[in-house]
Amino acid sequence: MRVLLVEDDRMIGQVVQDALKDASCAADWVEDGQDALHALEAQHYDVVLLDLGLPRKDGLSVLQSLRARGNAVPVLILTARDALEDRIGGLDAGADDYVVKPFEMDELLARMRAVWRRKSGMASSVLGNGSVSLDLSTRQATVAGASPQQLTNREFALLQALLARPGAILSRAELEERIYGWGEEVESNAVEFLIHSLRKKLGSTVIRNVRGAGWQVAKEG
Repeated sequence: MRVLLVEDDRMIGQVVQDALKDASCAADWVEDGQDALHALEAQHYDVVLLDLGLPRKDGLSVLQSLRARGNAVPVLILTARDALEDRIGGLDAGADDYVVKPFEMDELLARMRAVWRRKSGMASSVLGNGSVSLDLSTRQATVAGASPQQLTNREFALLQALLARPGAILSRAELEERIYGWGEEVESNAVEFLIHSLRKKLGSTVIRNVRGAGWQVAKEG
């Protein structure tokens, strides 16, 4: 899951970004509203975490601009503004959820998973294609008839990207986008290494290579 964090408090931003990376997210962080809009024009994100009190362009204006452009990316507002009118205003402007600071990181991650599931049309926190399933809350993968396997952060991110679009062929660049945030070094064979590791844990047939195009998992059935 690729996440854009928009937060001008450097202490909060660093804590949240570190927690997102620990939760297997590729997390990019900007500190003002104008940079947020530029990032959203240049990159696809699964979730946006948006503060309201931002320099250059406030969070509510960022949200209104996004929705006016037809961008339906899930947005969770993170703010210290807890007045009823602020919560109503944020939700009516197009936010998918409203989280008041201070918050527990585990709850924020659960809310992120919930809005991502709703956007993806899923009721369950388990992704699957009939032969392999992935629990988004525990980061465990299970092949039918076998014991659950605990995945590393990047193994989880890669398998989540594939299972979110079963049958689709994802290129190396597309997979790298789901795994790495800005400034993170990407080795030339990183994707192959992760797929090799997943196949060792889950079986050689779970992830298919499509020569010259990328990788896929089969559609259900």
